[in-house]
Amino acid sequence: MTITPAQIQSASQALRSVLRFDYPADSVLSCYFRDLRELGARDRAFVAEAVYGVLRRKRTLERLCGPEASTRQLVLAWLARVEGITLRQLGEGLHGRDTDFFTEIKGRETGELTLAESADLPDWLAERLLATLTAEQVLALAHSLNRPAPLDLRANTLKIDRDALIERLKADGINCVPGRYSPTAVRLDGKPALQKHPLFLDGSFEVQDEGSQLLGYLLQPKRGEMVVDFCAGAGGKTLLLGALMRNSGRLYAFDVSDKRLSKLKPRMARSGLSNIHPVVIASENDPRVKRLAGKIDRVLVDAPCSGLGTLRRNPDLKWRQSPEALAELTMKQAAILASAARLVKPGGRLVYATCSLLVEENEAIVAAFLAANEGFAPVNAQDVLTKQGIAVECGEQLRLTPLAHDTDGFFAAVLERKA
Repeated sequence: MTITPAQIQSASQALRSVLRFDYPADSVLSCYFRDLRELGARDRAFVAEAVYGVLRRKRTLERLCGPEASTRQLVLAWLARVEGITLRQLGEGLHGRDTDFFTEIKGRETGELTLAESADLPDWLAERLLATLTAEQVLALAHSLNRPAPLDLRANTLKIDRDALIERLKADGINCVPGRYSPTAVRLDGKPALQKHPLFLDGSFEVQDEGSQLLGYLLQPKRGEMVVDFCAGAGGKTLLLGALMRNSGRLYAFDVSDKRLSKLKPRMARSGLSNIHPVVIASENDPRVKRLAGKIDRVLVDAPCSGLGTLRRNPDLKWRQSPEALAELTMKQAAILASAARLVKPGGRLVYATCSLLVEENEAIVAAFLAANEGFAPVNAQDVLTKQGIAVECGEQLRLTPLAHDTDGFFAAVLERKA
């Protein structure tokens, strides 16, 4: 791989915009690429890889380069120390001071690092994780979060079964294997472009992390039931629930964002599902929510959260989140769970889930809810999955991590309203 001066320059420019942390990194990169249409596919791939690479290892790289490091120096340090690139591979990419810096940074010692620096985490986040993990466990978890995520698909079983999907993809030269846990998951080797693949266009598969798929199996909706996806977003889990219901019954997709929900409609059209009813709500206390009180068989609450379980895909989140934002989130999570619980009819099921690793967004929210709502009881998540032939050792509550399961970090608790 030869890296050009233009690629290094583009990566440092894009990184400068991302490190303002005004917007999510993927949005900033999309705008950057939209403004620079002359960048080819290889250049774009390099810029994205460099930006995300620096975000993942930001503390280590800043320690190496010093607090006043330029974004160009951070990119060069990432190439030298993380990617192991040599001067020869840079070809004509470096001159003068850059060459001296690159050569010197190759052998520079970091000195003694704190746990947070070694883990490439902000201090506050390392401290939160240390409340329930040892230092060695924090480091191991952090290192797994600092690797790029694999690409998972979910077979749309209304149109194709998993084995047939794998066979078709392999015939097209796309290497893939069945997922370890979800009966509909397919894991790809590499990250091929799929947006124009015929099987994507006809709704035979969706891109969805395997851990995310397991949340649908915890809810376990049945044919003909009334089901609510309370925080549906763009509808990835909604589509899975609709398929598990075999396109029967009534499935409400609630969200406060019309923009997010609008992304569900073309996905619904591809999927062949007709039992989904998207509803934009003003808040968790919207009158349309109250009218369904006590009528719903199953409710999924994939609550707004810090997203810290998705750092493999969104490494900027660890730098954009804060203890203050976390405190606001936990208040919102408790309010949403309490409101969603009112929908559940006697004997019905409620699943509370996040893509966070933190106790205060997960176990603490559920414990406080159960203490205040004697009408609900916990259900063993492992038993729910085992009965569906899904082997995940988790006990009463599901906790997935990239370290243990090679999925995004997810938490889920299954609750049942007493009859």
